[in-house]
Amino acid sequence: MSSADAVAGVLWIGVTAYAVFGGADFGAGFWSLLAGRGERGRRTRDLIDWAIGPIWEANHVWLIFVLVVLWTGFSAAFEAIFSTLFIPLSLAALGIVLRGAGFAFHHTARRINRRALAERLFGLSSLLTPFFLGTVVGAVASGRVPVGNATGDPVSSWLNPLSLVIGALFVATSAYVAAVFLVSDARRAGTPDLERYFTTRATAAALATGALAVAGIVALHADARYVYDGLTSDALPLVIVSALCGIGVLVLLHRRARHGARVLAVGAVTAVVWGWGVAQHPYLLPQSLTIDAAAAPSATLTAVLIVFGAAVVLVIPSLGLLYTLAQRSLIEEGERPRPQRSGG
Repeated sequence: MSSADAVAGVLWIGVTAYAVFGGADFGAGFWSLLAGRGERGRRTRDLIDWAIGPIWEANHVWLIFVLVVLWTGFSAAFEAIFSTLFIPLSLAALGIVLRGAGFAFHHTARRINRRALAERLFGLSSLLTPFFLGTVVGAVASGRVPVGNATGDPVSSWLNPLSLVIGALFVATSAYVAAVFLVSDARRAGTPDLERYFTTRATAAALATGALAVAGIVALHADARYVYDGLTSDALPLVIVSALCGIGVLVLLHRRARHGARVLAVGAVTAVVWGWGVAQHPYLLPQSLTIDAAAAPSATLTAVLIVFGAAVVLVIPSLGLLYTLAQRSLIEEGERPRPQRSGG
């Protein structure tokens, strides 16, 4: 394996981590938006706040990591993607900013109407980022991002059926992962009614994700044949693993199993992300820019790998500790959502 392939693997590790942790984060905002009003809606939002409060900012470390590795290791791809797709990428960044503002302000707003406005801002902006990142992936897969500075069409490159389907798939996947995670969070919080609530929504999101995945395969066949051929050949085992993990999640949720659903949900997302990478290999921009052609000089790639090694030793254990403490309810224990008072 060349150093360029090794750095591409590092890049894909960051993409995978953001798809899982960032996706769950955005999906939580989706469910906050749909929680409704009244006591149930308030308790649902309280659970979401409690679950993501300690970690929501840390999840964007993965996005920064991906951007830095892409810019440093594969600047030609970075140039092409960010110049052609500046509109959806700007809207995705706007979603991150507005989402953070909404999440922060709805805790501090003193008036009910202002808090409600901040909550809606948090929920709506949680849809923007995964959707527009999905349109970027669709644009790249379909070959609408040519090599060079702003050489692609800034509108039709991402505003097309394939990109829109992939954008919707990203939103559905985020909602699915978040709902599965929140089932366990509701159990930890001692709220069995919310556990049932999110079990139902996880099932619905899984079915929606599956339907959109089928639609995405059809759209890929029509508009991104290279990636489609890769997914149905070399990457097919990973696609099958993803489907089996998804089915396993539904079985465990139906049986109300206490363990395993989160692991399988992560496995489903991880398998499909790496399946996409295998399908697209050896290209960063399918059939126009290979990994080797886009790679930085050898010294730069070596430096990226060294920095990644340092991150594995220093940063990843810190993030792991943060996630572990959050899951063991050792952070902000006093803010645990109140248990249910009825069976509704």
